[in-house]
Amino acid sequence: MLEKSFGLLTYLKRPKNYKGGEMPVYLRITVDGIEKELSAKRSWEPSRWNVRSNRASGTKEDARALNTYLDVLQNKAYEARKQLIEKGKVVTAMAIRDLLSGTEQRQWMLMSLFRKHNEDLEAMVGKGVSNGTCTNFNTTYKHTLQFLKKEYSCTDINILSLDLAFIKRLYNWYRINKGLNHNSALKNIANMKKIVLDCVDNGWLTGDPFTKFPMGREEVETIYLNKEELQAIAAKKLTNARLSRVRDVFIFCCFTGLSFIDVKQLKRSEVNIDSKGELRIYKNRQKTGTPAFIPLLPITQKILSKYEDDDDCIIKDMLLPVLSNQKYNSYLKELADRCDVDKELSSKMARNTFATTVTLANNVPMESISKMMGHKSLRQTQHYAKVLAVKVSEDMDTLKKRLAKSKFITEDQILTNNI
Repeated sequence: MLEKSFGLLTYLKRPKNYKGGEMPVYLRITVDGIEKELSAKRSWEPSRWNVRSNRASGTKEDARALNTYLDVLQNKAYEARKQLIEKGKVVTAMAIRDLLSGTEQRQWMLMSLFRKHNEDLEAMVGKGVSNGTCTNFNTTYKHTLQFLKKEYSCTDINILSLDLAFIKRLYNWYRINKGLNHNSALKNIANMKKIVLDCVDNGWLTGDPFTKFPMGREEVETIYLNKEELQAIAAKKLTNARLSRVRDVFIFCCFTGLSFIDVKQLKRSEVNIDSKGELRIYKNRQKTGTPAFIPLLPITQKILSKYEDDDDCIIKDMLLPVLSNQKYNSYLKELADRCDVDKELSSKMARNTFATTVTLANNVPMESISKMMGHKSLRQTQHYAKVLAVKVSEDMDTLKKRLAKSKFITEDQILTNNI
C-alpha cells in the first residue's frame, strides 16, 4: 500500500542535560505525517554540522566518512520502503525503522515462532486438529530445544541462520543422541519444516533451507496377522474377563479397520442402518477428519451386541469397553502369549490385518478398502497391496486357470515352434 507522503531527515539530537560536546546523529523517518526516529549510532560536533544539507560540514576525512555512512543509511531506508511495497505491506515509519534496525528480524526466532504455532494448533483441537497432532508438534519442539542447548548453547536461533548444515546436524543428533530411526528423525524434521515454510510464505525467508535435504522415507515392513493367527486369537478360550474384553476390542478392530482412538471414541450414534437395512459405521477419523464408511460384518455385530447392556459402556457412552492405550497394549502382549502368536499385537496391527488378511486377500476392491479405512487417497491403500505376497500368488493362480481355460498360447504351440 503506497503512502501519501514520505520523508527522511538526518539531524543532531540534543540529549538531556546537554553541557556541550558531540551530539548523537539520528535519522527521522516521516510517513503520512507520522515520525519515527532511528539512531545512526554515530555522534558529531554541532559546530561542524550543516543544518541546511543535514550533513557534516567540511572536507576532512572524518566528515566525508560520516556523510558517506549517512547516504548509505538513507539508501537503506528507501530500500526498506521498496521491500514493503513489493511484499504488499503497509508502508509506515515504524515498519521502515524496524527493517533498518533489525527489530523485525530479531522477532523471527525459530523457537518463538514454533511455540506460537503450537499454541495456535492447540486452540484448534476438536476443530479439524487432533490431540495427537498437537502432541507430535510439542514433542518436536522439546527435541529441537534440547538440540539447540546441546549443540549451540542457546535456547533460540534466528531463522536466517538456518541452512543445510544446520539441518544435517539436527538429523545426525536425532539419530545418534536420541536413538531415533531414519523415519522418526525425518518426521520430527518435517514438523520443524512446517514452521520454516510458514516463514517462507510470510516473506521472512527468501528460500527454503530444506530444498537440498533428502526427505525420502525408508520402506517400513507392514506387520499383520495371517488367517491362522487371527483364528487362533478369536477361537482361544479365555477365563480371564479382562483379557476377553481386550480380545473383543482387538478382533473388532481387525474386522473394521478402526484405529485405537477411533474405536475408543466410537459412539452409539455412529452405528446406524443403511439404505439396505444393514448396520454400518459412519464416522470421521479422529486423526485426519476423513469420513470412514464401514459396513459391519456378523462377527463385529456379535461383539457389539455382547456389550449392548454393559454398565461401564452405558455410563461412558461407549460401544465397547476400551481401556487406556497403555493398558490396552500391555494386555495385548499377554493375549499374544496366551494364543501362542509370535507377534507383538497392537492397534496398528489390527488395522493392517483388516487391510490385508480380512479384505484385500478376499478380493475386496482397493477403492472400497480405502473408503472403509478413511484414507485421503488411494495411494495410501495401495501400500498394502505391496506387502501381501499371498494375494499376488492367488491372483496369478486365477490367471493361470483363465489362460488354460481360454487356451491362450498353449505349451504345445511353443514346442511346435522350436527350430
